Amino acid sequence: MMATNRARCSLLVAAAVFSVACGSTPSPVAPSPIPIPPALRRVVVLGDSLAVSPSRDEGFPAELQKAIARQQLPWSVTNAGISGNTTADGLRRVDPLLEPDVGVLVLELGANDGLQGIDVTLVEHNVAAIIELAQSRGTRVLLCGMETPPAHGLGYSVAFHGVFPDLAQRYGVSLVPFLLAGVFLDPDLSGADGVHPNAAGAQRIGETVWPYLQPLLGTSPRGAAREPSLGR
Repeated sequence: MMATNRARCSLLVAAAVFSVACGSTPSPVAPSPIPIPPALRRVVVLGDSLAVSPSRDEGFPAELQKAIARQQLPWSVTNAGISGNTTADGLRRVDPLLEPDVGVLVLELGANDGLQGIDVTLVEHNVAAIIELAQSRGTRVLLCGMETPPAHGLGYSVAFHGVFPDLAQRYGVSLVPFLLAGVFLDPDLSGADGVHPNAAGAQRIGETVWPYLQPLLGTSPRGAAREPSLGR
């Protein structure tokens, strides 16, 4: 009986030593990412009035959510658009929006910068900083290109146009060439200003964005930069 107990104790001690030895192994510098449960994946649209026109419930982010639902994809869309926002406003707001469950950031800003004639270098800096922050969190970025009328000179409009494709190439992110393609100045799809979409226009914008967004929803992009938390 005593021999049996000694044998059991020896096994327990050996198991404990093995456990401690395994636990003492240094952790890898870049641990394997913890997969996000499908129900927690989110797309965040960081935008301005174009994201909330004609209303938050009818804006193009809502159209993206409908497309996701039709294809039964495990993603939800959060509309973080605020009317009047510039790229500087977006840079101030983006950090707390990039929660661990956010897999894709749709960056839709710049229209108000162009209308206000904000220095193109500053616009580029702000958009680049947003992209860099998102990528540092392991979040994919879909950049929405914007144009601006020549109210501040043709040279400004040309330089402004170049910001979006240049940044998309620099950071390797997907680019919607022009968010308002087919909507701008179309009286059937936009309001009196020819810019802000009505319900039909928002649907058209959703159709424009969707082919660029859909490929980003295939898998969770979370990497070792930040592991997802268990709660929100």
